[in-house]
Amino acid sequence: MAVDSDKQTSLHCLYYWAKQTPDRVYLSQPYPDGRVEDITWRHAADQVSRMAGYLNGLELPPRSNIAILGRNSAHWILADLAIWSAGHVSVPLYPTLNGDTAAYVLEHSEAKLLFLGKMDGTADGWNDIRGHLPAELPIVSLPMSPLDDTPAWSDIVASGTAAEPKLPAPDDLATIVYTSGSTGRPKGVMHSFRTMISVADGLQQLFPVDQNERMLSYLPLAHVAERAAVETQSLYYGFHLYFANSLDTFQEDLQRARPTLFFSVPRLWMKFYMAINSKLPPARQKLLFNIPLVSGLVKRKVLKQLGLDHCRAALTGAAPLSAEIIGWYRNLGLELLEVYGMSENFGYSHANRPGQTKVGTVGFCNPGVEHRLGEGGEIEVRSPGQMLGYFRNEEKTREDVTADGFLKTGDMGEIDNDGCLRITGRVKDLFKTSKGKYVVPVPIENRFNHPKAEVVCVAGANQPQPCLMVLLSEEARAELESGADRTELEQELQAQLAAVNEGCEPHEKLAFVVVVAEPWTMENGMLTPTMKIKRNVIENFYTEKMNDWFSRKRPVVWEF
Repeated sequence: MAVDSDKQTSLHCLYYWAKQTPDRVYLSQPYPDGRVEDITWRHAADQVSRMAGYLNGLELPPRSNIAILGRNSAHWILADLAIWSAGHVSVPLYPTLNGDTAAYVLEHSEAKLLFLGKMDGTADGWNDIRGHLPAELPIVSLPMSPLDDTPAWSDIVASGTAAEPKLPAPDDLATIVYTSGSTGRPKGVMHSFRTMISVADGLQQLFPVDQNERMLSYLPLAHVAERAAVETQSLYYGFHLYFANSLDTFQEDLQRARPTLFFSVPRLWMKFYMAINSKLPPARQKLLFNIPLVSGLVKRKVLKQLGLDHCRAALTGAAPLSAEIIGWYRNLGLELLEVYGMSENFGYSHANRPGQTKVGTVGFCNPGVEHRLGEGGEIEVRSPGQMLGYFRNEEKTREDVTADGFLKTGDMGEIDNDGCLRITGRVKDLFKTSKGKYVVPVPIENRFNHPKAEVVCVAGANQPQPCLMVLLSEEARAELESGADRTELEQELQAQLAAVNEGCEPHEKLAFVVVVAEPWTMENGMLTPTMKIKRNVIENFYTEKMNDWFSRKRPVVWEF
């Protein structure tokens, strides 16, 4: 099935729905004061056209790169569309960047203007970024911007004149997405309108989606996962998109949206799981789930508490989620599907499909995608969503894309007899012990499942054996800080350690578990914006402590 000619780019989609269903609500934006603004398709198209008129009046060079910085909001998406409508290229920045990296992206991308959106310095990096913004860079403030001395979106659209949109060709450059960067400086991944829309074209061949869907946008729109799964899909299919106000109101926002489709990352799926376990302990769940007449009622109640009782399908991606946790959600009746993709192919690579799920794999190739295993078992993928290349870095483009057009993903994997792909780790994550044996961390990490372990990291380069560092959940840390006895938890962690080691080769067996004191966050650089661990940062942070931990010769080591 080909892309609808009336919706061949995301910008075409905006004006298509503004014509077809002008008074239908597209975007619902909550504000800190409790207001919720509903923006119809007609209103969205009008604001975009007026802002495009303003941009045209600035007489920027044709095809200028224009940056967007801010947490998710309705106007983040409208700014993206306005940039395209004026014939320019959008460059999203993660709101959690530090100032130095933000300055690098703005300089490297040659940004000619910045749309500054929802930022407050509490859940983002504004306090650091504000001092690194180039003095000569023009800024337009979106609603909830921290600046009040720049031209404001609301004033511009209130008094501006709508411009005829400059509808792009599918192969025009649409956006430059800077990778979240688990190592080194972020790279600018160039995507055309065609590569972006490929995810919607592929989805319609796998799963029925229509204008009656609802989604909640809360993962960073600067990342291709949210851009592909939420922004592009909502524009292509014309469905209602809701936004989260803050972490404190997340459950309220989720209940307002009652999403029919939901996308999240493993760390948040784990948080949901632990929240339910704190209210309904696993032992009681097991009992209730086995009572025929009660089981269905309890499961529906759990999904309703999560705000996912209307959800037809949910996706998890960006990092591995253990088969045990996926199975738990599926047992509740939630069609949780693991998917796989990268910034370099706009997230369009592999997916488990409804009714064809193989837990523990990322599923089959999406329509139009090819895969193979290269040297050392590295996964290579050729996708309709594949990037045009890295901005201002032809050498890296040649390094990462084979002569016959396959992307070297940097991930290692296995392809089973059914064609399902299993991710076994990152090529660069391998490390050697002092015995000269290689350890692959990810499969070991995936087997360590404790309801109070929020995230884990296997380390131990140049040590006799690997070890595993555990960051406890906020609730578990709070309990311990308030004086709770940790004896039972230590025994449980020790039992989990033994269970994991049973499935390990001798050189992979974990010497001990360390319960770390320092939280791993985006702000301290230990997590990427999509909540993947930055393994090299974590390893470097704890390197000097390793010898002391090994000298203790205990199965569970506490940092506090």
